[in-house]
Amino acid sequence: MNRGSRIGSSSISPLVTLTRGRALRPATLPARGTALLLIDVVNDLAFNGSEALIAQAEPMALRLAALKRRAAHAGVPAIYVNDNFGQWRSDFRRTVAHCTARSSPGRVVSLRLRPTTRDYFVLKPKHSGFYDTTLDTLLNDLRIERLILAGIAGNICVLFTANDAYMRGFRLYAPEDCIVSNTPEDNAHALRQIATVMKGKTLTSTHLKFRGGAARRSRPAAVR
Repeated sequence: MNRGSRIGSSSISPLVTLTRGRALRPATLPARGTALLLIDVVNDLAFNGSEALIAQAEPMALRLAALKRRAAHAGVPAIYVNDNFGQWRSDFRRTVAHCTARSSPGRVVSLRLRPTTRDYFVLKPKHSGFYDTTLDTLLNDLRIERLILAGIAGNICVLFTANDAYMRGFRLYAPEDCIVSNTPEDNAHALRQIATVMKGKTLTSTHLKFRGGAARRSRPAAVR
């Protein structure tokens, strides 16, 4: 979530989803070749008007944490794709410490989704997780073909990352209950773009299943 693109909201509208009123079929993904991208979930959410987004993001973090646990159990790697918030001298460990501090408005979200020593991370300077980062190289090294996109904000950094992933030929999955934007309407619009323009599959996180598994090919950098 790029800090310069944040727009606050003073009220929370009813949840707007793409799945309302239609039957959902579970998607069963092979663990091998699949990765979970957690976009800007380690976030201080410190900007004017962030209250509405925080109110959506805190319950979302519980759902995403549950999805991450199931993915990890199946052997699906979790990759944190996170803003550096313009702090060019910091690293991801310092970002985690800042966002989980008591003074951080996003503390609850960041704590619920705090990375483990088994996770990967990529710091990004702009909206897309691919722009000026090592994400391409990491995904190639892990032999990833399918991406599950989740995080904050759906209509900004998640959408930009999805667009760049689609242009690179990845198959996309967007669990809509694990993505939030400044307003539910913005979120629904972003999910429609992913579904229609980028041929992604939108569904709820409980409808994502995994089969098989593969040993990690390399030891990820630890986050403490």
